Amino acid sequence: AMKNPVPQAASLLLEKLMLLVHIRPMPAGSGGKTPPPAPGYYDTSCFKRGDLLQVPRTLFIHFGIYLGENRVAHLMPDILPSITSDRLQIQQVVTNKRLILGVIARTASVRVDTVEDFAYGGSILVNHMDRLFEDQVLGSEEAARRAEKLVGATAYSLLWNNCEHFVTYCRYGAPVSFQTDKFCETVKMIIRDQRSVLASVLLGLASIVCLGVAPSTTLPTIFIPFVLWMAG
Repeated sequence: AMKNPVPQAASLLLEKLMLLVHIRPMPAGSGGKTPPPAPGYYDTSCFKRGDLLQVPRTLFIHFGIYLGENRVAHLMPDILPSITSDRLQIQQVVTNKRLILGVIARTASVRVDTVEDFAYGGSILVNHMDRLFEDQVLGSEEAARRAEKLVGATAYSLLWNNCEHFVTYCRYGAPVSFQTDKFCETVKMIIRDQRSVLASVLLGLASIVCLGVAPSTTLPTIFIPFVLWMAG
C-alpha cells in the first residue's frame, strides 16, 4: 500500500521553518563573514555557571548553558564534525552553509563558544524558563557539568534533539522543546484545514522579507504547504 505522504511533507515543512532560527542574515557585500560583536560586548558579570541563556530571534529562540569565563555550551546543526576530526576547523564559527548541510545530514555538535559568538548581537534572557519547571531546577553546577559531558558531535533531530532539548535536559533533567511542540500543533492545523494553505504561503513569504535569507533556503517553506494540500 502507498504510504501517506502528508506526515513526511509536514515533517519537512517543520524542518525548513525551524532551521530559520539559526540562520544569521548577512548584510549585502559581507560575503557571509560578518564578525560577531567584539569581546566585552555583553556584561557577563551577571551570568552564573549553569545559567540557561536564551536569545530570541526573528521566528524562534536559541538556547545555551553558561559555563563561566565567557563560555557557553550550545547545540547547533553542523556537518563538519561528521567529515573531519580537526578541532581547529570545527571550533570556527559555524557558517550558514555548514548549518544547512548539518540539518540535511541530521548531524550536530554541542560546542563551546564565547557569549558573543553564541548570541551574535541578540539580546540575552537568563533562566527565563525556570518558571515553567518550578521545583525541577537542578543545581547550577550539575547543569554545567551535564553540558560539559555532552560537548562534541551528536545526532540532530528537530523533534527529538535540538538546542532546546539540550538545555532543558541539562538544567531540568527533562529534554523537552516547547517551541517545537507549539509549531507541530500549527502544522497539524494546516493539515486539518486546507483553507490554511494560503496563510502558510504568506508566512513563508514573510519569512523571506523579515530574515532576508536566500530564496534557495526558503522556497521549500512556501511550496510544501501546496504539497500538503494536494496530498490531502
